[in-house]
Amino acid sequence: MPNYKFTAVNQAGEKISSKIEADDAVLAQEMLRTQGYTMIENIKEESLFDKDLNFNFGKKKVTPRDLSVFCRQFVSITTAGVTIVDALEMLAMQTENPTLQAAIMDTSTSVKKGETLANGLKRQGTDIFPAVMINMVEAGEASGNLETAFDRVGVQFEKQQRLNGLVKKSLMYPIALIVIIIAVVAAMMILVIPTFSDMYADMGQKLPLITQLLVDISDFLVAKWYIVIIAVVAIVVGIKLFKSTEIGTYFFGNFARTLSTLTASGIAMIDALEITAKTMKNPYFKDAVLEAKEKVAQGRPLSEPLEASGVFPKMIVHMISIGEETGNMEDMLNTAASYYEEEVEVTTQSVTALIEPLIVVVMAGIVGTIIMAILIPMFGMYSLADGEE
Repeated sequence: MPNYKFTAVNQAGEKISSKIEADDAVLAQEMLRTQGYTMIENIKEESLFDKDLNFNFGKKKVTPRDLSVFCRQFVSITTAGVTIVDALEMLAMQTENPTLQAAIMDTSTSVKKGETLANGLKRQGTDIFPAVMINMVEAGEASGNLETAFDRVGVQFEKQQRLNGLVKKSLMYPIALIVIIIAVVAAMMILVIPTFSDMYADMGQKLPLITQLLVDISDFLVAKWYIVIIAVVAIVVGIKLFKSTEIGTYFFGNFARTLSTLTASGIAMIDALEITAKTMKNPYFKDAVLEAKEKVAQGRPLSEPLEASGVFPKMIVHMISIGEETGNMEDMLNTAASYYEEEVEVTTQSVTALIEPLIVVVMAGIVGTIIMAILIPMFGMYSLADGEE
């Protein structure tokens, strides 16, 4: 289901720019009108760059850590007997992220006017409050267990942030080494090689293949440096797009954790699968979950369509099957989620431990090759001079 960007004025007269999820633009506009918004710009479907690259200039992104802190503090304050409106106003005042702060204040205004907290959160768009959180809050309000819903979704955000932080921390050193390699090579190619290139030209002798190749690359970088910048930008964009897909063990842990959190809050399995599918960015996994939802709606156990999809590993299918037989689905999903989260951690650490020495070797090889290419003609020149003597 696509997201649509909108700019509108809410019932309090405040200008809001956010996103809403709907089947088409007409339905999205009708949903916004029902919620009391007055459109001031035409609604537009979210583009690839908005959706995958998150280029939100001037708008700070709301992270899982921000949401985790918000959920934890909300539980602490409301458990102490503070009303929802007062709790939201208190949290808005102490929230450092300006985007989240504005969203909390707008939600507080909506609740003051008699709306449910879930609808107030939904107004802000899924780019601020994810669909899993909104549906958890809605289920919590319906069952009278709002604090429990916030506590469970807060735990999920904490685990998500922990995994994200682990991956970023593990990549910092390799990325730093790569940057150093690029800087050293660029300096040698742009500043050092041209000096030797002039000297080689004065020698009037044919250069070795490796040296000539190095000189040609240096000349290209000096003359066509803008092409290199374009290539670097393209690589960065490509990496960003790749990171937006969910693959491997990270996906399976996220799938199990989200589904467990939703079903534990009393949300029906069919609805929980649909919500979980919406959190998936990889179309193959998303289609597999939506297909499983259709089969469950027909009365088949969840484990069957998951196994038939060929996407899910046997372990997670087997654990879901056991959960269905024993009626203990939540614990089985939690166990599967914990297993795959540990797998992500171990794999990340192992890959990092392998990459670091590999990068050092590559760096030494590149620099050594450049130095060798510089020195070979000089050795030839000295040999020629000795021969003449």
